[in-house]
Amino acid sequence: MRSRLLATMFVMLASAATADAQNAPKKPPAIINPPPTAQDYADLAKLPDWSGVWNPKITDQDAQARTNPPPWNEKVAKEAEKMWAEEKAGRPKLIFYGCFPEAHPSWMLVTHNAMEILFTPGRVTMLGESDGNRLRRIYTDGRPHPDTPDPTFHGHSIGHWEGDTLVVDTVDILPQAPLAISEAVGVPNDGDMRVTERIYLAEKDILHVELEITAPKILTKPWKTTRIFFRQRARKFDIVEGVCQQGEYREAKDENGHHIFVPIEKTEWGNLVAPK
Repeated sequence: MRSRLLATMFVMLASAATADAQNAPKKPPAIINPPPTAQDYADLAKLPDWSGVWNPKITDQDAQARTNPPPWNEKVAKEAEKMWAEEKAGRPKLIFYGCFPEAHPSWMLVTHNAMEILFTPGRVTMLGESDGNRLRRIYTDGRPHPDTPDPTFHGHSIGHWEGDTLVVDTVDILPQAPLAISEAVGVPNDGDMRVTERIYLAEKDILHVELEITAPKILTKPWKTTRIFFRQRARKFDIVEGVCQQGEYREAKDENGHHIFVPIEKTEWGNLVAPK
């Protein structure tokens, strides 16, 4: 009799423990990046050929800035007109400063430098020449945007392929990042900016980047514009390393004979003084 009672109590306790376990809040699964498979690499061969070095069509940038300007709100429109006037007078405002990245989408809109595009499993990476801060990671592995925003200069980009077109959605861009239409005309986006892109080969060596930019703090409606990049395959056009402000230092040796960089002297107005 006693053993039967103990067995019954054990079953009841086990059932209660099972119920508690089922009702306990479930921990979210750990998020990992699985190692790519051979099939993942094989699938890259099915994507369009975006190899080589891509240069922006600067004449088209300039034309678009005048013929298809952003729908600035009234306040920013006045600021932009003043910037155009200052540039014409030879006093352009410094839009990019402090060695900060040009950021997204200004990099796509106004860059004068080349870029490379790399395909790897689950990601498209854009590498830009010049200041060493031009790097975009576009995740194509199906992940969503993060639940907790962590704004950066280039934002968080996720993409998917529609045929040979890469469709990219970018959010979480720092409010300080400018929306620029030239190197002299642009304003901080002030937050909540979102950029949708459709990137594709218009011709064999012509890449189009169609952008739709939503920036409610500075625009009255979404702005649609296109930028054109042309391919250079010759090896002499490979992008090179660029280090921001390296020109403000000169080569020297320290007391132990090691090669170092030392700041170049400046005048009180900030101009560099030629080394003696």
